[in-house]
Amino acid sequence: MKQSKLEDPSLERSFRGHKDTVSSVVFNSNMKQVISGSLDGSIMLWNFRPQLRAYKFAGHKDAICSLDFSTETGLLASGSKDRTVRLWLPTVEGKSSVIKAHSGTVRSVSFSQDGKLLLTASDDKTVKIWSVKNQKFQCTLSGHSNWVRSAEFSPDQRLAVSGGDDKVVRVWDIQANKCIQTYDNSAGMVNCVTFMPNGTCVAAGTSENAIQIIDLRTNSLIQHYVGHRGAINSISIHPSGNFLLSTSNDSSLKIWDLCEGQLFYTLHGHQGAATSGKFSPTGEFFASGGADEQVLVWKTNFDKKFEKTSSKNSKEKRRPNVAMDQPRSKATSSKSKVPKAIASPLPEKRASQDGGSDKVVNVEEQANQHVTEAIEVNSGMYSNEVQDALANTLSHIVSQLDVLAQTMALMEERMTITEDRVKKIEQGGR
Repeated sequence: MKQSKLEDPSLERSFRGHKDTVSSVVFNSNMKQVISGSLDGSIMLWNFRPQLRAYKFAGHKDAICSLDFSTETGLLASGSKDRTVRLWLPTVEGKSSVIKAHSGTVRSVSFSQDGKLLLTASDDKTVKIWSVKNQKFQCTLSGHSNWVRSAEFSPDQRLAVSGGDDKVVRVWDIQANKCIQTYDNSAGMVNCVTFMPNGTCVAAGTSENAIQIIDLRTNSLIQHYVGHRGAINSISIHPSGNFLLSTSNDSSLKIWDLCEGQLFYTLHGHQGAATSGKFSPTGEFFASGGADEQVLVWKTNFDKKFEKTSSKNSKEKRRPNVAMDQPRSKATSSKSKVPKAIASPLPEKRASQDGGSDKVVNVEEQANQHVTEAIEVNSGMYSNEVQDALANTLSHIVSQLDVLAQTMALMEERMTITEDRVKKIEQGGR
């Protein structure tokens, strides 16, 4: 039977105009623009229609560190090394208002879901909440002992998560204005944090090349990914909750399958560090920025095709947020495996340096006529032969059995610890 080819991410547009590293990228919710901030202190609004010129916003007196766009209010927020936050109307005029937010560099800005609140994080070791309507200070969330590099509201706006150079992920109760949970990260300083769409888990990217998924219900690590060869600079979750996009100092973008707990794609497009990445609100596209001063816009492709292939070839439908429903063991391999919910083998996109003999595909062949500069994506396809498919399937089964054994061992260890604690309590009561 002829197998259905899985569509790969494809480069749609490439933008140049910044004079320094692109530090942050976001989409306008109208999907007519992608917006980028740079260490050159400027913000650029890039129009997808080639006949429209880009807009350049100037106002900050130093490097831009972070951007966020509110789909509810249509406002753009920017945080800068000049210690201020600006709220912009993304129009030709580029009007903005200034909030003197922190006593240190503003590393992160994030709107609440309804666009009424703004969360900021800074080198002054604090996280602050602001009212967007009147731009007034609401409260300070104190607890970090070093620079806070990232902070974000939960989807229901009841919680916030933050991470920084003190290697601690903190979860905050917004109503009570206090820290209710901490997770000490042994995998290095926390460069970026984000909530999963269902709000029960958070993801963190670290300076030690690792991505971690933490279940807030048990305050435990349920997934651990090591595939990058440099510090993680940004992470973004697909709206479905099934995929995670990461960018790194190793110049690559990686897409991780959170349901299967494995690497799905590795993409190369930037010369130098890939510093930022973001899925569009619908997940149909994602953008990336880099030290090469470029902004790249990619079409996702694989998400819809994946679901279509899954429903046709398998009785077991792919469940969203499986990783959130129950703990999964660590997934440290940088090589993709054949997902158990798919009857036919899936392709893996990875750099040749990750192992294997991948064929190099020029993205220019896939991109539309408006691409201004071609890049290369390393790609590899599993053989269509039955023997190769069977070997991959057996390898996957063996790895899953190993995962199960590790999980059982961990459960036994935890039960032993619990029993010891119960004995001590009983002895203390006597």
